[in-house]
Amino acid sequence: MGFVGGSDVLMSGRMLVRMASNQQTGPGIGELAKDTASGRIGVVMGEVGARVQIRPVGGVEWDALPDNVVAPTAREELSARLAIKNGNSRDGL
Repeated sequence: MGFVGGSDVLMSGRMLVRMASNQQTGPGIGELAKDTASGRIGVVMGEVGARVQIRPVGGVEWDALPDNVVAPTAREELSARLAIKNGNSRDGL
């Protein structure tokens, strides 16, 4: 998995989120991803066994099956970027 290109955005003051470019092959560690089984979007934190660990913008990680992890749509990514910026603004970053 992994995106080619893109840009970094500071998330909650401690984590960089890699934003997608137009050349997508699948979300990798540090990139936004959508779990199609739950419809939730978060940042890929790693892989443990046969599961992908995803953390929402503010919350607790969950495990997803790799086949269910896809890149978010442009609209979903924009919404996630806005949530990150709003969180950073609240935190004074």
